[in-house]
Amino acid sequence: MLSDKDRIFTNLYGQNEWRLAGARARGDWDGTAAILARGRDAIVAEMKASSLRGRGGAGFPTGLKWSFMPKVSDGRPAYLAINGDESEPGTCKDREILRHEPHKLIESALIASFAMGAHTAYIYIRGEYWNETRHLQFAIDEAYEAGLIGPNACGSGWDFDFFIHRGAGAYICGEETAMLESIEGKKGLPRMKPPFPAAMGLYGCPTTVNNVESIAVAATILRRGAAWFAGLGRPNNTGSKLMAISGHVNRPCVVEEELGVPLRDIIETHAGGVRGGWDNLLAVIPGGCSVPLIPKSVCDTVLMDFDSLRAAQSGLGTAAIIVMDKSTDVIRAIARFSRFYKHESCGQCTPCREGTGWMMRVMYRMVEGRAEPEEIDMLDQVTRQVEGHTICALGDAAAWPIQGLIRHFRPVMEERIRAYKAVHGTPAVVTPDNLPIAAE
Repeated sequence: MLSDKDRIFTNLYGQNEWRLAGARARGDWDGTAAILARGRDAIVAEMKASSLRGRGGAGFPTGLKWSFMPKVSDGRPAYLAINGDESEPGTCKDREILRHEPHKLIESALIASFAMGAHTAYIYIRGEYWNETRHLQFAIDEAYEAGLIGPNACGSGWDFDFFIHRGAGAYICGEETAMLESIEGKKGLPRMKPPFPAAMGLYGCPTTVNNVESIAVAATILRRGAAWFAGLGRPNNTGSKLMAISGHVNRPCVVEEELGVPLRDIIETHAGGVRGGWDNLLAVIPGGCSVPLIPKSVCDTVLMDFDSLRAAQSGLGTAAIIVMDKSTDVIRAIARFSRFYKHESCGQCTPCREGTGWMMRVMYRMVEGRAEPEEIDMLDQVTRQVEGHTICALGDAAAWPIQGLIRHFRPVMEERIRAYKAVHGTPAVVTPDNLPIAAE
């Protein structure tokens, strides 16, 4: 478990002052100019040595991502784009940084932008985060007034500007290229890659897109050293991570914890345990609603890190832990996610545009049991046809929860079908016109 001395986010619960004076008392903005004086290459090398992996879900090495930016400008400006859209059900970690640790983010954005040759950073924040945006804008204004950002930021000779762009409630804009499109004032549609943002991103210029948490930890890593951060967690899964625990627990919370800690320990230590006790656990979605659920038998021993959860056929994602006890109708829960993805699909790719609607309608029939057993395999087959066949990962995110349900709870689905037949007989012939869409 993570010790207090190793915590990066020391005001996570807002118990102390979040403004500049409080941030400086906690060590933010301490020796920032000296960090910048190390030079771009040294900062990127230190971030690589820390083995920090992106905290937005994909887990791509952050230092390596920074290194993709051009070393010498071709005349185009470069940008840092920070993804604070955070629209996935179950995910609510970045909002704690925005409202309680805004200066940690601003300072780290300055350092990251300098390391990649960018004089401007944009942060894209979901429109519903009104109070979080207010706090961040207040902190930005403080930093400008104190000379920490703006012309000659921190006396370093580097000019740096930081701007907020608020979203309008589209989940698809959490995808990095759709976010860039939205910042440019266009409809949030994911772009084909290549070209990747490091070559042609915001306004056609070199751009790096990082999650709020991925950026916010940079200043502390560079201040305390890559070896310290790499010493936490497990190999290839280093450091600490914000984890949001919700659902059927006694104490829902957001907590900073070391990667590689058993999932059970995290739930019992920080969230007060499962409602009704650990034996009342049915399943856990360990990384937000886009990753497959894992049943209690896996939760007993699995570790909370990228590689362990991948080995368990799930994923760390954003580390948004959604706990479901035995009172949960697990089929209905996954059907509700299917409805979310159908609603949020941008419609650009045919497999996603058509497949998410098809999967949602079949899932709602599965909730009732109004299906045939062989349709479970048909549903699984359709998820495979959507997965990996779209421009962005929304198609994968729509498919994986259903795959997890079939993988671990097929007997529950089959029993639901048998129960329906026992009451209603063989289901009526289903046509596209009579597929129900349950209202919730």
